[in-house]
Amino acid sequence: MLTINEIFYSVQGESTYAGRPCVFVRLTACDLRCSWCDTPYAFYEGQKRPVETILAEVDAFACPLVEVTGGEPLLQEDVYPLMEGLLDRGRTVLLETGGHRSTARVPAGVVTILDVKCPGSGESNRNDWTNLDRLRPHDEVKFVITDRGDYDYARDVLARHDLARRAAAIHLSPVHGVLHPRTLSEWVLADSLPVRVQLQLHKYIWDPGTRGV
Repeated sequence: MLTINEIFYSVQGESTYAGRPCVFVRLTACDLRCSWCDTPYAFYEGQKRPVETILAEVDAFACPLVEVTGGEPLLQEDVYPLMEGLLDRGRTVLLETGGHRSTARVPAGVVTILDVKCPGSGESNRNDWTNLDRLRPHDEVKFVITDRGDYDYARDVLARHDLARRAAAIHLSPVHGVLHPRTLSEWVLADSLPVRVQLQLHKYIWDPGTRGV
């Protein structure tokens, strides 16, 4: 049984899969309170559903790409049979996780998108650094950047952990409406960082406050 906030079909807005049609399974609850969080409604809102019911609802979209997100999806034990069930159905499965919960049990076929929290989030002390040791060649890493301090922090983590060699992609994502993408792009270019500047595509297609997209 899982507490589900929403299941919806939209265009993937982030990661190397950006632009592709995707089914999103958003789980309820998060034990972080990032300053820039854009889904606080997922902290508490949701309904309990059996895993098989969730899988059937995802199947109805006939979409090969599925993202399991939150909230923090790794807070719920039944997220693991959910991910296994999606893989068994031949889906490409993305897991968006906050980086403070162990990824040790994430199925090998899942693409983990690991969010390393920067100081501007207010939650950088919660990072589980052992998760970086678990990165697989197909996994991706994301840093959400609010200011120059966050950028310098991300640059340091990138170098210390040799992330460009160990992950499929490293994304630096400016907080929408706070840090201008051009500013972040100029920093990246000046340092020749081996990263992608990531914009949240869905916030440019729809109003940034729109839910279910």
